[in-house]
Amino acid sequence: MGMTSLVSAVRSQVFGLLARRFAGGNGPYAGLALLPDKLLWPLHRDGLDPVEQMARQRDREPVSRLPLPLGMRGWLVTGYEPVREVLGSLDGYSNDFGKFAGRVGINIAQDPGGLGFADPPVHTRLRKALTPEFTMRRLTRLQPRIEKIVADRLDEMAAKPEADLWNDYALPVPALTICELLGVPYEDREYFQKLSTARFDLADGAGASLDAVGESLTYLGGLIEQQRREPGDGLLGALIRTHGTEIDDRELAGLADGVLTGGLETSASMIALGALALMTDEELRARLADSLDDTVEELLRYMTVVQVAFPRVAIRDHKVGGADIRAGDVVICSLSGADRDPAATGPEPGTLDPTRPLKRSHLAFGYGIHRCIGAELARMELRIAYPALFRRFPRIRPAVPVRELTFRRASIVFGLDSLPVTLE
Repeated sequence: MGMTSLVSAVRSQVFGLLARRFAGGNGPYAGLALLPDKLLWPLHRDGLDPVEQMARQRDREPVSRLPLPLGMRGWLVTGYEPVREVLGSLDGYSNDFGKFAGRVGINIAQDPGGLGFADPPVHTRLRKALTPEFTMRRLTRLQPRIEKIVADRLDEMAAKPEADLWNDYALPVPALTICELLGVPYEDREYFQKLSTARFDLADGAGASLDAVGESLTYLGGLIEQQRREPGDGLLGALIRTHGTEIDDRELAGLADGVLTGGLETSASMIALGALALMTDEELRARLADSLDDTVEELLRYMTVVQVAFPRVAIRDHKVGGADIRAGDVVICSLSGADRDPAATGPEPGTLDPTRPLKRSHLAFGYGIHRCIGAELARMELRIAYPALFRRFPRIRPAVPVRELTFRRASIVFGLDSLPVTLE
């Protein structure tokens, strides 16, 4: 879904760079097949739900210590109000990659760029340039193209003896949409799908994530050179025509990389997981026709596929949720934990109920200045993709029991890599 920041919101590079610092054995990533569960448990789920430890931790200590290597003090924030306080703070935390790199001895040349790892005034300048391209007025021009992409994918699914909703529908729809938005040749979509998935999934170690980031930026650098010569009709061409050299090539590559990867993996996961919930809940599915917007928002809250927000580095001593945060501490906010907090959702946060009167808005797209810039594009995709799927295949259902599906074990963007379905 999403989306340069999310909930867009969140990339795995910082965890990957952090992990790289305590690699052992032969080669730069040897010994990193798995990061320790005491660090990764906030990314684990029980089916579609956060693990029980999340609720226990939130109820007992909504801001708690998280063990980090290299002697760093780390904090995990799981309560809704403390998460909003951290994400909404303008003077308490930094997302600047340089500040984090300095804490763990990482070469500043490894800066992945983009909005997620920038502070004002750099962040303000870049976001101001990007925001006009994500207004509803601008996005409306994409709607017919998204509808065509969806219809074409459904036609291809109908022609197959066996369909996989993830590979045949959930992943191609946002991939083609983002390629259309950026002006990236859509024949490269499979290549970028692989890079996007690799950077978010930490279950196989940090090396793949770092390599995917570097490979993506290299490709985009070449595309930007071409766009500088002949600006196209996509986002990159528009930024080059409007801002010229005010945004340099490195910044453009970071912005494009954030849009491409943030808008691909997150939206794909929401399409697949939301469709799974709708396939297995007849009452919920019936609400699509009468209350599409409310159903989409409740699915976003319930899934919160971007599980943690960008790590923050505290820049001054202060208190959050009763905890004493010191300057230099690393603070990680659990969006999935916050969106299951009864303080925000009301009773039974673990149930899907589009009629629930939320006490506070969900955080699936993040909050504050780093809130997902592509939130409305994500919503547009979901509002098109869900109804079209069930109109075309009203009897679609999982081809295997849900308990046999393999969900990602420890991915910042929660999801699965296969969803076989029976269409009739």
